[in-house]
Amino acid sequence: MNPRKPSVCLITPALAQVDSGNWQTAQRWARMLAADFEVRLARQWDGRDASVMLALHARRSADSIAAWAAQRPRRPLVVVLTGTDLYRDIHTDPRARRSLALADRLVVLHDRAPSDVPAAYRDKCVVCFQSCGARRPLDKTTRHLRALMVGNLRVEKSPATYFEAARRLAGRADIVFDHVGSPLDPALGHQARALAAALPGYRWLGALPHRVTLARIQRAHVLVHPSAIEGGAHVVMEAVRSGTPVLASRIAGNVGMLGRGYRGYFDCGDAQGLVRLLLRCRDDPAMLPALRAQCDERAPLFDPARERATLRRLLAGLLETPR
Repeated sequence: MNPRKPSVCLITPALAQVDSGNWQTAQRWARMLAADFEVRLARQWDGRDASVMLALHARRSADSIAAWAAQRPRRPLVVVLTGTDLYRDIHTDPRARRSLALADRLVVLHDRAPSDVPAAYRDKCVVCFQSCGARRPLDKTTRHLRALMVGNLRVEKSPATYFEAARRLAGRADIVFDHVGSPLDPALGHQARALAAALPGYRWLGALPHRVTLARIQRAHVLVHPSAIEGGAHVVMEAVRSGTPVLASRIAGNVGMLGRGYRGYFDCGDAQGLVRLLLRCRDDPAMLPALRAQCDERAPLFDPARERATLRRLLAGLLETPR
């Protein structure tokens, strides 16, 4: 008889929200760990025993993290830092900061993130790039350049930058803008609807099933990712693994995924900088192939085997060493 597998309590505040990056991460990790661990997904810890807790989000999971540390002081605790954790909450919220102190390990999702963690906690950091399967690019029209933004309408994703770029390129019928995302901020949803009514070149498609969104990424000429706060965006790696170049805001979460020397950055909030890149992608025949080549170089970072090995090594090491 095989010995019982160790158990993982995987806490995710985004339980069952299919369009959430945190939920996609939790589901993927549960599958990756299933061969070696009994994995239980929960929104909050209910007091049931487990060998280790793996909690997504330092602030939103703070109650579960604190309860586990108090009631299971000898069991390992891993906290996964999201973009809002790294670039806002751990600097402003005492509960998020306490989660850093209680954790045995801090998982970050891009290779620049450890330098954004307070110095006292950096030695706890483990970089784990998220992953997805490789997909072939689908046929792309030559009639126009199709830009695609995939991001829910909320301030952190900076959709206003995308809106303004569409307005500034309204006279270029050969550059079109598609936008996938739920109106989490009603005011931004109203702006998207108004823009779609006013500009033939901008389409707001709302929320779409993940498989449909992936097909749109494969057909787009460029994915535009203008976020102001990002911990390691799923959609960036999905574009890279689909052979679709990315135009991204120059923030740590994007640079940590695409590399310092990537040629597709614009300053955060700089709509005119995004416009210049889009014009180059349409008018300069060398631009898209150059961006595609740089994305192809980064693609192995987002391979599922790499992510699975990092997770298994992390948890096995913690379980072998008493807390």
